[in-house]
Amino acid sequence: MCGRTSCHLPTEVLARACAYRDRQGRQRLPEWRDPDRYCPSYNKSPRSNSPVLLSRLHLEKDADSSERIIAPMRWGLVPYWFKEADLSKLQINTSNCRSDTIMEKRSFKVPLVKGRRCVVLADGFYEWQRRQATNHRQPYFIYFPQIKTEKSEQVGAVASPEDWEKVWANWRPLTMAGIFDCWEPPEGGDCLYSYSIITVDSCKVMTDIHNRMPAILDGEEAVSKWLDFGEVSAQEALKLIHPTENIAFHPVSSMVNRSWNNAPECLLPLHLLTGKELKASASSQKMLQWLATKSPKKEEPKTPQKAEPDVRQWSSQFLQKSPQTPKRSSASLLERWLKRGQEEEPAAKRPHTQ
Repeated sequence: MCGRTSCHLPTEVLARACAYRDRQGRQRLPEWRDPDRYCPSYNKSPRSNSPVLLSRLHLEKDADSSERIIAPMRWGLVPYWFKEADLSKLQINTSNCRSDTIMEKRSFKVPLVKGRRCVVLADGFYEWQRRQATNHRQPYFIYFPQIKTEKSEQVGAVASPEDWEKVWANWRPLTMAGIFDCWEPPEGGDCLYSYSIITVDSCKVMTDIHNRMPAILDGEEAVSKWLDFGEVSAQEALKLIHPTENIAFHPVSSMVNRSWNNAPECLLPLHLLTGKELKASASSQKMLQWLATKSPKKEEPKTPQKAEPDVRQWSSQFLQKSPQTPKRSSASLLERWLKRGQEEEPAAKRPHTQ
């Protein structure tokens, strides 16, 4: 755990969903770096590139550490000490990092002490529940509960604080705590940025599904403190790492078991596929309404038929060091979006498999 996520929003829309205020209280959108390396997908697996938030100070000398950059990074941290040119020879699994041993393993301790903290962005993540006395494992899609808010069609700059509050009134992305590192290939070349998702013991509502879950940063204050390594020490930041009960989930189809299956049906509530009539929760209704009415057009990759490369490389000359009965979701709103998205969107523009 966590071994699969969904992050399907196009770059511009994802940036709007991550609107924030900097240390001076100014309204900001995170700036994208290397957006062409990001491939939207409903079924992301380790070694693919996923979008993360990080402090601008990691990439720009003398920048304000409260300002944010959004960039694709390789899922699965490549430790700074790894000396092989072939990443397939890395024998340890670094997709996740246990919070209870993070200070015991140098692969994770060194990036944490250096302030290399990031926030991994997703619609939600998938987890598998093992059924007793069988080998069957039921997948679930897990995400933030969604609250109905006033919709807005605004894109880009806003004129007033009142307008700013309406910049994003749709699906709330899941924000997971992560750490990243910068690996220099032994034969030279661009630095490879990669990350690991920090995990904790599951909250009460999730224990029946799995005993571990991502460390979810619930709210702007938590996200801000985790990212601002210039002002918040590693010891203080680690106090933000704990389970949260503020989640919703629903069972999904086993099609998500195969990482090459990349379609909206991966996160569709299972009863909508099987025809069973179940009452939709408020959170899942919000999910379906947004998907029905706010389906963004996917950005067409430059090479639609080419699979995303396992290794994401991008350079920076300023990598800074720091001073030292559950909420079930199934429903009526996602179904309409899925139908509308499939009717309006050309097949070639749908995100391709990872």
